[in-house]
Amino acid sequence: MRVLVVDDSAAQRRKIATFLVRCGAEVDEARDGAEALECLRENPDYTILVTDWNMPRMDGLCLVKKVRENPALERLPILMVTTENDPWSVTRAIRSGANEYLMKPFDHLALWTKLRTVLGPGHLMFDELES
Repeated sequence: MRVLVVDDSAAQRRKIATFLVRCGAEVDEARDGAEALECLRENPDYTILVTDWNMPRMDGLCLVKKVRENPALERLPILMVTTENDPWSVTRAIRSGANEYLMKPFDHLALWTKLRTVLGPGHLMFDELES
């Protein structure tokens, strides 16, 4: 499993990446949406995209829209992780193409639950954690 984690905060990227690596994932990181698009061009075979909303150059909402416009990436699962917590923001993210939404701050159980929802309970990543 290969995951792209996008956040302008190195601490947030590290928090998510550390958890995912413990789950057996390979993790690539990007600081913003523009850098994430470069990563996706170089490797369109990511299992899931985990992105923050508020970032410089290109925010997460714009990134989600661009991913969904690309036929090669349109089925890539996307988890939006953000401090935006009003109902309208959740609706905008989902309507733009995010599969799930996780509000900061969060713990590993909340992240695991959202990943399980997006990827499905039968995904290989969860075999390791549930045993």
